[in-house]
Amino acid sequence: MIVRLLATAAAVMLPVAAIAAPAADTVLVGGQIHLLDAADRVVAALAIRDGRVIFAGDDAGAKALAGSQSKIIDLAGGVVMPGLIDGHMHPLEGGLGLLSCSLDYRRLTVPEIQAIVQGCLAKDPGAGDDKWLPVINWFQQETQPLGVVTTRALLDALPTKRPIYLFSSFGHSTLANSRALELAGITATTPDPVGGQIHRDAAGAATGLLEDVAQGLVTDKVPQPSDAENRAAARAALSNMARQGVTGFLDAKASPESIAAFSAVASEGGLTARAHFAPLIVPKDGPAPDAAIAEIVALRARYDQGALRPQPSITVHNVKLFLDGVITAPAQTGVMVQPYFINTGPANHPDWLPGPTRGPVPYFPPAVLVPLVQKIAALGFDPHMHADGDGAVRLGLDAVAALRAVHPEYDTRPALAHDEIVDPADYPRYKSLGVIPVLSFQWEKRAADTIAGARDQMGPDRFARLEPSGLLVNAAAPIAYGSDWPVDPLDEWFALKVGVTRRNDPAAGPDYVEPLPGPGLTIAQAVHAITTGAAYELREEAVAGSLEPGKFADLILIDRDIFHGDPTTIAATKVKLTMVGGKVVYAAAGKQ
Repeated sequence: MIVRLLATAAAVMLPVAAIAAPAADTVLVGGQIHLLDAADRVVAALAIRDGRVIFAGDDAGAKALAGSQSKIIDLAGGVVMPGLIDGHMHPLEGGLGLLSCSLDYRRLTVPEIQAIVQGCLAKDPGAGDDKWLPVINWFQQETQPLGVVTTRALLDALPTKRPIYLFSSFGHSTLANSRALELAGITATTPDPVGGQIHRDAAGAATGLLEDVAQGLVTDKVPQPSDAENRAAARAALSNMARQGVTGFLDAKASPESIAAFSAVASEGGLTARAHFAPLIVPKDGPAPDAAIAEIVALRARYDQGALRPQPSITVHNVKLFLDGVITAPAQTGVMVQPYFINTGPANHPDWLPGPTRGPVPYFPPAVLVPLVQKIAALGFDPHMHADGDGAVRLGLDAVAALRAVHPEYDTRPALAHDEIVDPADYPRYKSLGVIPVLSFQWEKRAADTIAGARDQMGPDRFARLEPSGLLVNAAAPIAYGSDWPVDPLDEWFALKVGVTRRNDPAAGPDYVEPLPGPGLTIAQAVHAITTGAAYELREEAVAGSLEPGKFADLILIDRDIFHGDPTTIAATKVKLTMVGGKVVYAAAGKQ
């Protein structure tokens, strides 16, 4: 049996007047309840009334608040902690993915990919030649053998006239067949759109591989899911989150359709996590953003439900901007301070030296980004900026520095998402500027993207500080966690394990068994990033992220003590119960 760690000081309680109020609705006793307050205290019991924690302390104190109608939950030594808050995901896409043709993030050869796609085609034998087949969760960097060149020929070999595309799991690349390119009107003379790239062969013809904004040339031709399909996807996403213990999230590229779908589910009483939305401003609108900003203001007026309350609700308080793409090969659309390395030697004796490119032109150049961030902040929105390369990180920090200089009175909480490589000179600027790095811990391991796709291309100095969560924490940056689902499967517990150990799953193979260079997080730092840190990012810290009296009863019961012992076992954690605002939204079989 796990040893209980009980608070030895006086129990944390509301004022006496509050205790005299009606009895608790729910009382949890006999557990190890990690409050994640400033003192990181652990208590035995909680009492909950009207969706909020009213007592945290010993069993006797909690039971004293129970009445004849109170529900008593005996935790039997089990571990309770605040619900997880995911500060960057794409939930509608994740939900649609649960219902779609998928390559399931697997390491696949070209024939294996073709077989799966053919199987999806076979499931719809009556489809006409013009019906699109989107295929998601293509782990592009792990396509086997590593380094294989993928072009439209991969899909053109299938016995169909239907337009098909593979959407990469990391969201920045799409591979289209020739029919899809034809329907999209992509030819050798089609120019690259702002913020995107059409890959071309030696003759100038499109290879079928499209990067970032260029993906829209194809994907915009695909009929959008119906409202009913979007609602089903939202419900599937919420169910998946509840099983993982997620009680709050940010949709970090929120389309109007996504906000509408989750709002419809909320109106049905089916919203099981606190939902925050960041509508997107695309690069082409950056120089003249007023119309795009007006649309976002209208979305806020229509859907934002105001102050948070125990019942989960919706906010539209963030705005998404892509400053660059991704640093990993083959895309290398991340904006860098120094050039990417290229192999100047033969394949059997490589000689990696700085090459000719630092990546693309920033999607929002400084002359565009600085006034745009100020306009966003002036309207009360928090800018949420995708910045993968250290050059893009610097652009984002510089824009916030300009905002702070001009408007120090603004209560703006800017975020930089991903931050996969940061120049050391910029580490302390996060704290000094009040910028939140929203990090995806599951990337902090050896895998195809960090080894074949980044190690040599970064060079030894940058590779040694790739995925810098520990370095940023050491510089007192206020980190938060974001899964980026469905870029990866939604597995918050694997991500926490990687954030601490910087190690992949042993099943990934011998090439990836060693930890990624650089310091990892402590268990407490990783857990706080996905609770109190993300709560701060999303302006929930007064009511969520910890289990202090007065805050919402957003909590989870898990099957192990992740705070002690071997951190590699964190990945195996299972959630037994998820509660949001005092109501159970998920219970594993046999749990109440």
